[in-house]
Amino acid sequence: MKASKLAYKPVGLALGALSGMAAGALFKQSWKLLGHAPDTTDAPDATDEERTWREVVLAAVLQGAIFAGVKAVVDRGGATATRRLTGAWPG
Repeated sequence: MKASKLAYKPVGLALGALSGMAAGALFKQSWKLLGHAPDTTDAPDATDEERTWREVVLAAVLQGAIFAGVKAVVDRGGATATRRLTGAWPG
C-alpha cells in the first residue's frame, strides 16, 4: 500500500464522519424548507403508516442525493488536499 494512501486513511475516516453530519443537517433543513413534517425534521420511515408513498420515496431520494453529493465534495476535497501536501493522489 502506498504511503499516501495509508496516511489518508484516518483523514478519510474523519472526513467521512464530518460529511455524514453535514449531509444530515443539510437534509433536515431541506426537508423542513419543502414544508414536510412541520413537527419534525426527520425523514419518514418507510414503515410509517401515517406517511404517503410519495412522501416516503421523495424523502429517500432527496436524502440519498444530498448524502452522495456531500460525500463526493468532501472526498474530492480531501484527496486534492492530500495531493497538495504529499505530492501524490491517495487513490
